[in-house]
Amino acid sequence: MRKGIIIIAAIILIAGCQRDVGFVEKTVANGDVAAGRAAIIVHGCGACHTIPNVPNANAYVGPPLNAYQQRHYIAGNLPNNADNLIYWIQYPQSVEPGTAMPNLNVSETDARNIAAYLYSQ
Repeated sequence: MRKGIIIIAAIILIAGCQRDVGFVEKTVANGDVAAGRAAIIVHGCGACHTIPNVPNANAYVGPPLNAYQQRHYIAGNLPNNADNLIYWIQYPQSVEPGTAMPNLNVSETDARNIAAYLYSQ
């Protein structure tokens, strides 16, 4: 009996340690989807990424940027939410020093709009 209780307690503890946060619809306050698409083109994001519905954005240097809404993490360690995505777009080298993604001097407004676009796809 005691062994059974210990096993059940261990299972409950292990189940409670999962990192899966589930799907939560992501939105960007004051983000403009159309302006985000335009900013993606201006900043040349398609030179490294495949991005849905952006002309000539079919590269494979960085990860494809489709289904961003469904991802749990950004850069492998940041929870996927609007604030973290905006920060990552602006300061990738601060988030992950040495990452292949360069700092492109993206303004806060452009980063916000790019995030809105990525979440809309």
